Amino acid sequence: MGVQRQIARAASLLHALAVVCALCWALSARFVQGQSQTGQLTVDASLQNARKIPDKMFGIFFEEINHAGAGGLWAELVSNRGFEAGGPNTPSNIDPWLIIGDESSIIVGTDRTSCFAHNPIALRMEVLCDSKRTNACPSGGVGVYNPGYWGMNIEKGKVYKVSMHIRSSDAVSLTVSLTSSDGRQKLAAHTITGSKKSFAKWTKIEFSLKSRQNNTNSRLQFTTSKSGVIWLDQVSVMPLDTYMGHGFRKDLSLMLANLKPQFLKFPGGNYAMGNHLRNAFRWSETVGPWEERPGHFNDAWGYWTDDGLGFFEFLQLAEDLGASPVWVVNDGASLNEEVSTATIASLVKDVVDGIEFARGGPKTPWGSVRAAMGHPEPFKLDYVSIGNQECWMLYYRGNYQKFYSAIKAAYPEVNIISSCDRSTISPSNPADLYDVRVYTSSSNMFSRTSMFDNTPRSAPKAIVSEYAVTGNDAGKGTLVAALAEAAFLIGLERNSDVVEMASCAPLFVNDNDRRWSPDAIVFNSWQHYGCPNYWMLHFFKDSSGAALHPTTIQISDYDQLVASAITLQNATDRSPYLRIKVVNFGNRAVDLNISVVGLANGIKMSGSKQTVLTSSNPLDENSFEQPEKVGRFTE
Repeated sequence: MGVQRQIARAASLLHALAVVCALCWALSARFVQGQSQTGQLTVDASLQNARKIPDKMFGIFFEEINHAGAGGLWAELVSNRGFEAGGPNTPSNIDPWLIIGDESSIIVGTDRTSCFAHNPIALRMEVLCDSKRTNACPSGGVGVYNPGYWGMNIEKGKVYKVSMHIRSSDAVSLTVSLTSSDGRQKLAAHTITGSKKSFAKWTKIEFSLKSRQNNTNSRLQFTTSKSGVIWLDQVSVMPLDTYMGHGFRKDLSLMLANLKPQFLKFPGGNYAMGNHLRNAFRWSETVGPWEERPGHFNDAWGYWTDDGLGFFEFLQLAEDLGASPVWVVNDGASLNEEVSTATIASLVKDVVDGIEFARGGPKTPWGSVRAAMGHPEPFKLDYVSIGNQECWMLYYRGNYQKFYSAIKAAYPEVNIISSCDRSTISPSNPADLYDVRVYTSSSNMFSRTSMFDNTPRSAPKAIVSEYAVTGNDAGKGTLVAALAEAAFLIGLERNSDVVEMASCAPLFVNDNDRRWSPDAIVFNSWQHYGCPNYWMLHFFKDSSGAALHPTTIQISDYDQLVASAITLQNATDRSPYLRIKVVNFGNRAVDLNISVVGLANGIKMSGSKQTVLTSSNPLDENSFEQPEKVGRFTE
């Protein structure tokens, strides 16, 4: 037997996303003033008609694009720390390293004398000047500096760990400094000294620098006034204050943690493939000591990655966020090449080895490598995505079956995600999940609220691993784009019996290197803000594992409203809540009368709040200057 209550004139909405977090049904508010239309929203909150949303419904997808990792989420401040970005020929381009001094006082180049076999390039500095008057170095000395990724953000009182390898043919007096971008303001410094014998062989040096000042556009520099030849390699500056102490930039990581992601898909799509196979992401070359990782050119997005953010770090990040890792593996295809099924066996073995690295015991061959990196316990890797939507390519289906069979034979509990659509899945071409991507205009995205309504209710289920509004009204992240995506996600909630997981793309963009817009989170060396779609995702962060209730909207001649309702347990007070989400994608204000029947016991009959995402113009965007122009307000 149910009860029914009515909320009079619950909300008048214009281009807005609203959430009613209700302990009761007593609510009256107006978000937009003016003439409005009346509609009816009915929620069946009974337990018998509820359906559980999958536990891992909403997560995040990270791709190394827009300098999202190198110069972003990964907190390493030095760009091209191993001098490998210019290629193996010497002398090579050492960008962004630059010289302090001129050709009369210093000659800088690269050679192949590094002590690391997989990354043999080292920097060679031949200092021609000295402290003597006859050949005196300029004031402050000569050397090289690294500006990081468009400037290093150095904070007063913070400690930075410096690691480097050095070799010299002469006695050394080398000052390592964090300075302003012009070198005039000294933030912190340490001087390395030694006799001619001290650094005759490659020697690793580590020390800490504590900054005396703030500077958001700093650089690392090496200077000397002593003649001789000095070699440098694998130079790193990492802040000690990182997320969970694991090397991730804290402010950006907290932006992710606040979304409560239930899975983390990585390392990307095109990034995993590469334009050419020689530049694909190779997991085994991204584990072990960071100095020994060769790095690779991210030719899909046009920049060098030193692979400090490697396979191990992605697994660690997922664990730190409490998310399930979803690994996108290279299936033998790049954007321009493809390995035939007859010769795919070595890549299949490589992927199975990668799963062993993540899941194997500490005494297994690859599990021991993980244990040596400080994580003896296995990571819980339960999802592997085969490729990046290459179902159309000649060898994909044959290669996929090789990967599927080998992974299931070794790890039957691992879920395999196919890049082919649902129509191709069969007993002879099995899959646990199939991948779906949606990139489209805001109006089309809104229409896709019903995309899965007619999907057969049998396995396999979909993972909507990439979705985004693109086109003219997407801008750099507009309100209308966020609302269209919100409506789409409500459609996924409603169809969560055939959709298992969903994540937007891309996640991050460094404002200095926009390879793709829009994105969810924008940052530079010291600032960040969430785009409207980032704040929209907060409305869904408690949906995973919640109970979904049927909803019905009745309104005359207006099809721009969508809604959903869930009940969940509040993590703070452990009380049950009814949460109703409503999207108004159109340009009419609506007074929505909300009635609820069958409300479960335990939900209190008093107290409620409304949270609204809106702005004065549907094309409004957030920015560093106005990070909350499109914002949420709660009543």
